[in-house]
Amino acid sequence: MGAVPEVNRRILEALLEARLPGAKDRRLVLVHGRYDRSSPSEFTVRISGKSRRVAVTDQPSVLGIVDAWRAHRSATSDTDDVLVVTTSVEDAQLGWDLRGHALGRATCTVDRVEIVKQRFGAVDVDPRIRRERWLVDALLDAEPASGWRRSGQVLTRDAAVRALIGARLGSGDLAEGTLDASSLLTWSRSVAGSAFASLPRSEQAGLTSWLTEKVGGAAVVLMSLASEGRAQDAMALGVLASAITAPDASTQTALEIGRLLGQVRPRGNELTAFVDAVEGTLDRWAIEAASGAAHAAMARQQVLDVIRQADDLAVSADLTDALVGNRFLTSSFSARLRVLTAALARGRLEAAEAALGGVEEHALARLFPERATAAATAVRLARWLAEPEEVVDSVASGVRAHLADWGWVDRALALLWAGDSVHDPVVGQAYRSLYDAVRARRDRLDEQFAKHLTVWTQSASTHAPGGCLLIEDVLERVALPLSGAAHAPLVIVLDGMSSAVATEFGEQLAGRGWSEASPRVGERTSAVSAVPSVTRVSRACLLTGGLSSGDQATERNGFESFWRKHRKNALLLHKGDIAGHAGQRLAEPLIASLAGDDVVAVVLNTIDDALDHGREGDRTGWRLTDITYLAELLDAARAYARPVVLVSDHGHVLDRTPAGSGPVPASGVQSARWRTGTPEAGEIALTGPRVLDGAGSVVVPWREDIHYTPRKAGYHGGAALAEMTVPVLVFLPSADLLPSGWHLLSPEMVTPTWWRSTTVRVKPVPGRKNQKPESRKEAKAAEQSAPLFTVEEALPATPTLGASVVASKIYDAQKAFVPKAPKKPEVAAVIDKLSAAGGRCSLAEAATAAGRAGRNPEFLVSILQRLLNVEGYPVLSSVDGGRTLELNLQLLREQFNVEKP
Repeated sequence: MGAVPEVNRRILEALLEARLPGAKDRRLVLVHGRYDRSSPSEFTVRISGKSRRVAVTDQPSVLGIVDAWRAHRSATSDTDDVLVVTTSVEDAQLGWDLRGHALGRATCTVDRVEIVKQRFGAVDVDPRIRRERWLVDALLDAEPASGWRRSGQVLTRDAAVRALIGARLGSGDLAEGTLDASSLLTWSRSVAGSAFASLPRSEQAGLTSWLTEKVGGAAVVLMSLASEGRAQDAMALGVLASAITAPDASTQTALEIGRLLGQVRPRGNELTAFVDAVEGTLDRWAIEAASGAAHAAMARQQVLDVIRQADDLAVSADLTDALVGNRFLTSSFSARLRVLTAALARGRLEAAEAALGGVEEHALARLFPERATAAATAVRLARWLAEPEEVVDSVASGVRAHLADWGWVDRALALLWAGDSVHDPVVGQAYRSLYDAVRARRDRLDEQFAKHLTVWTQSASTHAPGGCLLIEDVLERVALPLSGAAHAPLVIVLDGMSSAVATEFGEQLAGRGWSEASPRVGERTSAVSAVPSVTRVSRACLLTGGLSSGDQATERNGFESFWRKHRKNALLLHKGDIAGHAGQRLAEPLIASLAGDDVVAVVLNTIDDALDHGREGDRTGWRLTDITYLAELLDAARAYARPVVLVSDHGHVLDRTPAGSGPVPASGVQSARWRTGTPEAGEIALTGPRVLDGAGSVVVPWREDIHYTPRKAGYHGGAALAEMTVPVLVFLPSADLLPSGWHLLSPEMVTPTWWRSTTVRVKPVPGRKNQKPESRKEAKAAEQSAPLFTVEEALPATPTLGASVVASKIYDAQKAFVPKAPKKPEVAAVIDKLSAAGGRCSLAEAATAAGRAGRNPEFLVSILQRLLNVEGYPVLSSVDGGRTLELNLQLLREQFNVEKP
């Protein structure tokens, strides 16, 4: 009968469950085999719905079998208990009397494969299972208490191994989900990852071989580490191993990493495949961490755990310097930042630009976006410093240039002031030096502006504005033309909004499908505040349409009076009038007016209040949702097809004085930034009809670091460009509402070249010398020279990345499940736009590339994500609070099988 096999309780249970139902009166079962000593000698088995007790004994002789059966019958004569005897005795040696009592009247031979088939409820098994002893043994040993889950008529090898993985390695994802290197690496980080080391060597080898078939060479390295009980270290070692897969790897580095790998000796390209798998998985986790999805926090923690472990291993092996080019280590990220700041310190802009690419390419740029943002901001400011220094020719050129260009500088300075979030002293010092250099140049512009303001203020008026838009003329010049459209405008006064804040809101609104418009070609509208630039004066001038100062009653009466002159009803609401009742965010009178034909204005004080009480939004910037009621008002304006005028009454400067410093001693102090008396250094005296306090003569500082009252987050009332410039932004829910003679503004038109180096400025910055403004004739000629064919008509003759993606079979398969998908050329154009921009662009730019400018870009993005995010992988993501699209170019090529050019 051949070699004596070992049988255990699980095998005997399967044998009895299969054979006893047809022989209920049999109580003796002879089994050819040797009973596993670790299995119990007594147990219960369920036969035909009834529990029967089983006793097992191993007997090597005929006499032993006879004695065991006699004793069993004597002890259990009135029961149906079963005796199982495992033995190596041949049937021919057993007497017919004994065999007559036995099940089948013979010794049962155990067919382990048949038992496996039975346990899975299958009719047949994959022939390969019969050839793999390790798999059969493991399946018999690892069966869960609840039994194997039925897998169909035929038990395939893959189904059997997946079931075994689920039982042995404690991973339902590997057993039932998508099996790839990433899922295997995820398993290695789990508690169950240590289970592999305790398996028999033959089973380890069999599972490794099968996983290698499915996953590739990466599985060899990973499972070799797991067999040594080092599954938890695998990903960290994969990060370090990138150093020896690099072309310039040194022998010493290879030796150190080899020492860390221990007994694992990869062959051929197995190590490269493993490193690629680790890096791809970390990239995916980093993208998920930045996505804002429900599992983002878990993904972030996974990446950080691996990176910290890798950094510790690198330090212990003295490999930190060798891994300076690594895309994942914290130490290499800090090194890249230091390379960037060193280039900035030496004034090497091209080197800094290249270093910025290295910083943004690092995986930690996603996990610590504030550090990457600070680095990008530093390079932006270095670009600005590299441009010819501007000259303020007049008050008009100053305020126009501030909104178009220098307000962006102020915004960048606020970001750079926050510095590096981990407080790297080298990086921090470089940022501080750059900040000081930019601030000095901005101070020179403020000083020049102040000199012109001194003269201009003495005689400026509506009839002689000196080329400026005065704050009291904003309603007449901007809001009134909009009231001639199908729907009256909604005027939203953001008290204290500076040009820097306005640039942020402009970006965010463009990314939400609003079309920006202006009466000027390619340029936003800016006005000049009244003097002093405080709320009581400037807001009253804005809302009454004339030079005045006063409280809310003055503003409300003046606003209604202005519109009555133009035969319009009007409603002005302040903070206390906006809130609705339970279940309705906005007040009923406000909703009713928005639904009607009235001109509506709403004053929102969030920015001014935040500066006064020591809050600055998220400290470095503002979001639309930071302003109480702003998002609701914008939604209502869109719903009722109303143009929106987003305007301030004055700007502000932020407190950037050293900690512990107090107010500047001065006489005649009336407010934080104006007083009466004689001007000192950093101050000017202003007199004239536009000075509505101080009996027509005030002293105001042009320097930002002067304030006369106790310290706050920010101030207004002075003569700095950031205070005197009043942004006047107009947004349309539809381009059809564009007034006659007005112009649409794209994000590219209003963004300085130094801020976005990859874009070409459409119009020169107002106020900069030696630049010829674009004329209407030139603009028309440019429009007429546009291509005759749009992106909707044909794909390019030479396949681009986008064209290659949409031409693939995988894309067609995705498209089949997306109803009303955009045309292929539209999708290709968006991909190519993102590719040309390094993988990132605004939602508005994406919509423009697809030929859908102003048409709900959020919906377009949701459709594109369904088309491109194959199997849920984040190929296309929205970041920066939904303002920006991000395309993972590497993942795109992998998912659609498009080769990198």
